[in-house]
Amino acid sequence: MAQNLKINDKVRIISGDEKGTEAKIVKIDKRNGKAFLEGVGLVERHLKKSYLNPAGGKKTVHVGIDLSNLKLVQASKFEKPSAKKTEKKADKKVKKGAK
Repeated sequence: MAQNLKINDKVRIISGDEKGTEAKIVKIDKRNGKAFLEGVGLVERHLKKSYLNPAGGKKTVHVGIDLSNLKLVQASKFEKPSAKKTEKKADKKVKKGAK
């Protein structure tokens, strides 16, 4: 993963069927290298009849888009401010006998 994408970042899809679409990141799966975008990559899955779902039917799920196919357009507004580095003055000690 070359980019540090985060939730709520606005990205543009640079390849694939949805090329040129801009959307907000809803969830990131770092293990598989996928990002789930708002309103993009929605697919209907057909469910069999079962004990938990006696009627069967359809369910809409997100399909992740590979992180290499995304380009950052705008970073999220809710970023935490970076920690300021505190400068410590180093006391230099000179060894005796060193020339």
